[in-house]
Amino acid sequence: MDEAEPWVRGELIRSLMRAARGSYLLAAALMPAMIGLSWGHVPQWQLFVWLAIGIAATGCRVWGERRYMRDYADKDSVSQQEFVDRYRWLWGTSAFAWGLSILIFFERTPIVNQFMSWLIVAGVATFPLNGLALYPPLLRRYVNVLFITMMSAVAFRVVEMNFQRPHFHYGFLLLPVLHWWLLLRAGRRIHETARNSFELLFHNHILINSLTQQRQAAVSAVAMKNRFLASAAHDMRQPVLALSLYADWLRNEPELVQEIAPKIVRATHAVNALFDSLFDLARIDSGQVRLHIERVDVGQLLHDLELQYRPVAEAKGLRFRVHVSRGTVLTDPIRVRRMIGNLLANAIKYTSEGGILLASRQTPDGLRVEVWDTGIGIAREHLRDVFLEFYKVADHAGTSDGFGLGLAIVARLSHALGHPVSVRSRLGRGSVFRVALNDADESQAQTRISGAVG
Repeated sequence: MDEAEPWVRGELIRSLMRAARGSYLLAAALMPAMIGLSWGHVPQWQLFVWLAIGIAATGCRVWGERRYMRDYADKDSVSQQEFVDRYRWLWGTSAFAWGLSILIFFERTPIVNQFMSWLIVAGVATFPLNGLALYPPLLRRYVNVLFITMMSAVAFRVVEMNFQRPHFHYGFLLLPVLHWWLLLRAGRRIHETARNSFELLFHNHILINSLTQQRQAAVSAVAMKNRFLASAAHDMRQPVLALSLYADWLRNEPELVQEIAPKIVRATHAVNALFDSLFDLARIDSGQVRLHIERVDVGQLLHDLELQYRPVAEAKGLRFRVHVSRGTVLTDPIRVRRMIGNLLANAIKYTSEGGILLASRQTPDGLRVEVWDTGIGIAREHLRDVFLEFYKVADHAGTSDGFGLGLAIVARLSHALGHPVSVRSRLGRGSVFRVALNDADESQAQTRISGAVG
């Protein structure tokens, strides 16, 4: 079903209810005129019986409107539909009452009075057209009940007159039938026009909301990029400043080259590491990364990572343990290696004593890789922040230790490959990062990473 359909139907019914009051109050106001045109020509008790029926029908309409305003007016389109389906008989009562009016004037009052009475009935049939046309089933019910009752009353009067020739030619009775057909036809056209207007309004709302969201996203993106560049400039300033100082120092005291050279190398490595991370993020965000999905042996992947990171951990005095559950997964081996490698690098960076555990486990949902550490931990309110660019754990934000981009890259690759990353941590006790290695779909993964630029 078209997503606009429920909303449009609900708005059509709301408009119908807003227009309903004027039509039935006008019809009620015409009842005394109808009584006046027949007064003195029809037994009074018949006029009062018909008036009582009309007042009862109007009372039902008043009750129905109050019920709608109390229980349905502020509800959704389903409730609007429920109201008209449950209380459509209310419109039938008004139509029935006016259809019976034929009995009190047809061939019982002077021809001028009859003509005026016919005009009143025609007006009562036409006045609610603009409102009822908004919901065609209700229009058909009202018009059909009115004209069927009216023609039945005419037939009754003709039989009662023993088929004597009426004041009007019998051909005149075709006019109500023509009126009946014209009302239904006009109602269809009015409904189509109103529906098209509401559909256009709905799509305009969607467009406006979409443009508003895009504008907000663009403003947020600009603000994020500004923060990104400000943080990058801040983090780059320290190693570049250090390089400048070391160069001046070496120029003034060249005999200290053995002492200063390693410091220049470390500062240079820091700048290179920052640029490498920035370039990686830029490639991912611009959608320029090409993924290559293949069957990967997770056990072999973890052993390769162990060879790379065990010496780093042990050089820092940390234990490095590996627990492997055999299994394979469809993924990009280079990107997954980068994800887990960044998690290991962070674990080693923020752990001063204890150890690191790299593990893979089989779960009911598939293979999962975990990186445990006994480091400083992350406060609960900051668990989401660690995946933002340039975010650093408090009390451990040394520039030489990193730039807060490793987990931002992990988050980007996680989204692209469909490998969800979760984290649990206790402040002062350590953290565990988990990567769910579901089989990746190459086309979907490439679409997601290419769409990152938007």
